[in-house]
Amino acid sequence: MSLDEHSALIEQLKPLLMEPDFQELFQQLTADESNSTRFLLKMELNRISSPCSRIIDLRDKSELPCEEVIHNNQHHYLDSPAKESFMQSMALYRDQYTLGVYEQVIEAHKQRKLKLRSGENSQDNGQLTPFIAKGVVLGNYFNRCEERMNYSIRISTLQSGRAEIPGITVDLSVGGARIRLPLAHNFDLDKPIRVKLLELSEEYYYEDLQKGVDYEIVDTQTSSEYCWMRLKRVGGTEELAKMLSNLIKGYKYRYKVDINDVLVAATGLGFERHYLPHLPHLPLFVESDEGQYKITHKLLSRDNQQLQYFFRDERDISQLSGMLSSRRLHALLGEPDNKDHSLFFCFTFQTQGCVFFYSATLAELKSKKLLALFLSFGATKASWKVFKLAHHKIDHSQCYKASILPGDDSGYSSLTEAQLKRFTHVLQLIDLTAEHAQVDYQTWGGKSDKKVNELKIFGQQKVTANPIKLLSLQFSERRNEARFAFKTQVNINQGKLTATGFTHDISSKGLQLTLESPVQFNKTAPLLLSFPKLQPLAGKTKLNHLAYRLIRTRKNNVTIHLAAAMGHSPHAGVEFLNKLIIHNEEKLEKVTEAHSETKELADGLKNLFMRHLDSVPFFIEKTAKSAQLSTLGIGTHKNVIMDLFAASASEHLEYNLESLLKDGRLKREFIDPIRAMKPQNGLEYFEVYLQVSRQSQGQVRVKCLPPTEIGDNNARQHFINQSNNLGRFMALRVYRGASGKPDLGYIRRELEYINAHAPHKSKKLEELLWRIIGVGELLDITEEVQLRYPDLYEYPEQQLEVSA
Repeated sequence: MSLDEHSALIEQLKPLLMEPDFQELFQQLTADESNSTRFLLKMELNRISSPCSRIIDLRDKSELPCEEVIHNNQHHYLDSPAKESFMQSMALYRDQYTLGVYEQVIEAHKQRKLKLRSGENSQDNGQLTPFIAKGVVLGNYFNRCEERMNYSIRISTLQSGRAEIPGITVDLSVGGARIRLPLAHNFDLDKPIRVKLLELSEEYYYEDLQKGVDYEIVDTQTSSEYCWMRLKRVGGTEELAKMLSNLIKGYKYRYKVDINDVLVAATGLGFERHYLPHLPHLPLFVESDEGQYKITHKLLSRDNQQLQYFFRDERDISQLSGMLSSRRLHALLGEPDNKDHSLFFCFTFQTQGCVFFYSATLAELKSKKLLALFLSFGATKASWKVFKLAHHKIDHSQCYKASILPGDDSGYSSLTEAQLKRFTHVLQLIDLTAEHAQVDYQTWGGKSDKKVNELKIFGQQKVTANPIKLLSLQFSERRNEARFAFKTQVNINQGKLTATGFTHDISSKGLQLTLESPVQFNKTAPLLLSFPKLQPLAGKTKLNHLAYRLIRTRKNNVTIHLAAAMGHSPHAGVEFLNKLIIHNEEKLEKVTEAHSETKELADGLKNLFMRHLDSVPFFIEKTAKSAQLSTLGIGTHKNVIMDLFAASASEHLEYNLESLLKDGRLKREFIDPIRAMKPQNGLEYFEVYLQVSRQSQGQVRVKCLPPTEIGDNNARQHFINQSNNLGRFMALRVYRGASGKPDLGYIRRELEYINAHAPHKSKKLEELLWRIIGVGELLDITEEVQLRYPDLYEYPEQQLEVSA
C-alpha cells in the first residue's frame, strides 16, 4: 500500500489530529480500509504530528529577504512565502510546531526554487496555473456535534496514589479538552485522570468543579518540556455540562471557535450544488428482502430525467426494474469486481402499439456466445442504448447527514433514518450511448452467423406497475407544487410553427413534454396548446388555444418545459389539470413532492450516492482575464482518474491536467463552449483517448488525443494496441455545461455560523462559489470504447493463446 494512494484521506484526517475523540473519528473515516492500511495511516499521522525541534533557517537558501519568526523560544528565519506556509501549517496543527509543519514549509520552499531554476518564473505562472486543479472533497464531511473553543485556563490534575500536577487547557468543549502538562507527570495513561478547572471553580460553584472531573486520556504528544493530552470527559453531572455549554456560548465571541470542519463541509456542499442540477446519471437505491435484491427508490435531478423516460412503455409504466432484475442484481453485487455484470445493452421493439424491451449484460452475452449478434443487430435500432451500472455498498456506521452544526441533532427524523437503514447498496445508472459509435457496433455482424430469433431469450418480462419510488433533488429554483407522471398528446402552435408532442409530467401550472421532431420556438412569444385526447373529459371547457410560455428547452429542442401564461382571467388549462390531478391523485405517479416530509429522505439519498461518485466532477472558475479549470471534486476512495492526474502533480490534493488541457484545448473544448451555453441547456460531451505509460523514476506520461485527431478506425485500433503495449489505454467522456447561480440558500446556516466567527472566510467562500461559471465531469468509458472495435476486442484472447 502506498500512502500516496490515500493522500486525500490523510489531508482530511490532519485537521482532526488534535481532537479529543480523534480515535473514534479515525475509526469511522477508515472503516473501509484494511488493518494494514489503517496501521500505516496511523503511523504516518503520528509521525507528522510529533513535535519538531528543527529550526528552519532560509537566510542562505532564499533569494528573498528573511525575517525572524519566534515560536515557543524557537527562532526561525523565513522569507515571505515560507512564512505564509508556516502560518497555514501551524493553524492546521493547532498552533503546535510539528514535523508536518517543518516538512510542509521545506517542501513548499523547494518547489518554489525548482520553478525558478527551470525558468517557470512569475511571468510563466499565468500560463501554467490553468493546468493545475485543486481537489475539494465531496460527499464525505466530518461533523462535530459541539463547539470547541481555544480557551486557556489553569488546571490541576491528579490520579489515585500520585502527586497533583498543575497545567493549562489548550482548548475546551463540553465533552472533551486538550491540556498541557509538564513532561514528567508520571500519570498512568491507561487510566482516567481527574481535572480541576481552577479558574472556573473560583468563579462558579459546582461540586464537580471543586472535586474535579474525570477524563479518559485519548492520546498524548510530547516535546522536550511538555506533554499534550487529548481528553474525553467520562464524569460530571448534567449541571456541569450545561455550565460548560453556557460558558462556551458566552465566551465564543471573545475566544476563537474552531470552524474548520464547518468550512470544509460548506465548501464541499457549495460545489455539490453547482454539480447536482447537471447530474447526468440516475442514482438507484437497493433493498434486500429475504436475500432478494430489489430497487425501491430513484433520485431525479434536472438533467437525468431522460434516463428514466427511456424505460417508459406505451402505458407509461417504467420497465427499468425489468432490466435490473433481482437475478442480475444478485450477479452484479455478488461479484463486485467482475465488470462484465455492470455493462448493459438495450433496445426496444414496437409492434401493434406496444413497446417491448430487450436487454443483456456483457457477461450474459459472453456465456450465451451471442455478443456479436446482439451488438450488431441492436445497434441498427434507433432505440439502441449502452448502460454502465456503478455500485457501492452503503456504510451504515457513517452519519446519514452531510452537515451537522454544533448543537444540531445528529440524525434525521426516526422515519427517515429507518428508511435509510433499509438500503444495502447505491447504484448509478450511467448512459454510455454514443450515436457516432452505433456504426462501429454494427461491424460485429461479420463475427456472427447466428439467427436474430436467438435474441428472444433477452426479451424483458413486462412490468405491470411502477415498483420504484421517485424522489427529486431539491434546488432553490424548484417548483412550488408537485409534479405527476402523465402522458397525453399535445398540439402546439406559435405563429407559422406547429408541433405535436407528448407530456412526460404535469402539474396544474406547468408541464414537460417531448416533441415528435425538434422545433425552435421563440421564447418571448406565447405558445398555444391543445389537448385533443383530454377534450372529451373536459365537457364544455375548451382545451385548445391555451397560452403557455416556454421556460427552457433541452435535448436539441426536443424536450421543452412550459408554464401557464396567467392573465387576469382564469386559465382553462390550469383549472382542468388541477381538477384532473385532484380526482386522480391516487392513480398518478408522483415525480416530485411539494411537501417537506420527503425532503429529508431525498437529502439522505443524495448524501449516500455522493460518497461514492464513479466520475470526477470539475468546475470552471472565472478569472480576471479568462477562466480556468480550477477544481476537481474528489472522494476519499481510490479513483483511477484522480490517481492518473495526481501522479504528475507536486502537492497533495493537486492535480496536473496539462495532458488534457494543453495545446489550446482548455479554451477550445471547455471555456468557449461553456460560455456559449446556458445553465438550462444541460450537459454535452466529447471523448478523448489516453495513452498512459510509465517513465523512469516512477513518473507517468499521459498522451491525450480526441479520436478524430487520431484518424480512422484502423488508426484508433493501432493507438489502443500501442497504448496497451507501452502501459495502458484509457478513454474518457468529458461532460461540460454552464453552471447557474450558487445555491447559497442550501448552505445558509453554515455560512451564518462561519460568518459569526470568521467573516472573512465566509465572504471568501461566497466569492469563490460566485466565480464558478462551468461544471462537468470526467467519466471512465474504457471498457465500452474497446467494444466498438471487434478485432481489437479479441486481441487479448489471441495474445493469451500465443503465450500459452
